[in-house]
Amino acid sequence: MMNGISVVVKPNKQTDGANMPAVPAPPLATIAAAIRRERERVGVSLTELARRAGIAKSTLSQLESGVGNPSVETLWALGVALDVPFSRLVEPPSPTVRVVRAGEGPRIRSEHADFAGTLLSAGSTHARRDVYLLELEPGAVRKAEAHTPRSIEHVVVGAGRMRVGPEADPVELGPGDYATFPGDAPHRYEALAPGTFAVLVMEHP
Repeated sequence: MMNGISVVVKPNKQTDGANMPAVPAPPLATIAAAIRRERERVGVSLTELARRAGIAKSTLSQLESGVGNPSVETLWALGVALDVPFSRLVEPPSPTVRVVRAGEGPRIRSEHADFAGTLLSAGSTHARRDVYLLELEPGAVRKAEAHTPRSIEHVVVGAGRMRVGPEADPVELGPGDYATFPGDAPHRYEALAPGTFAVLVMEHP
């Protein structure tokens, strides 16, 4: 779902007035901690992880320091190199009871359509399942490239209408309708009415 989308995150510029370094605000701080945690779990150096992900070591060092502006492509490459879902790098650790209020959560926008996805929940290590809130408006179609093999997507529409599914066989859904389809083939999300939103559950093998 996330190919072709950019994450825009900026560090917190607040200081205590004594030239203290800026403290990165979420999701930069979350991303930095997650990359460091997963790299140490795998047991590889900055140099080796950068090589596996096909990015510059300086870029990786900046990300682990909580600076820079990571793109989805960079985070996706790191997720593949670390063998973790994309969501594992952007979601903070969850407490026993976790609430995501409207307007909260890592919100990721598309570069090519009026489409935004908010990560609500990431699957655990043994249950690779991520939950997103999708917000769409009529206009350009959000076209997604194939994801990892055997991945599956589940969509439930909350309001509005949308056309979703494989490029060759999309279906039209209204409020309360549900559809599931393979995520490992090109697919689309298209709003047919203003104010369309839906819940997307992505299952990873």
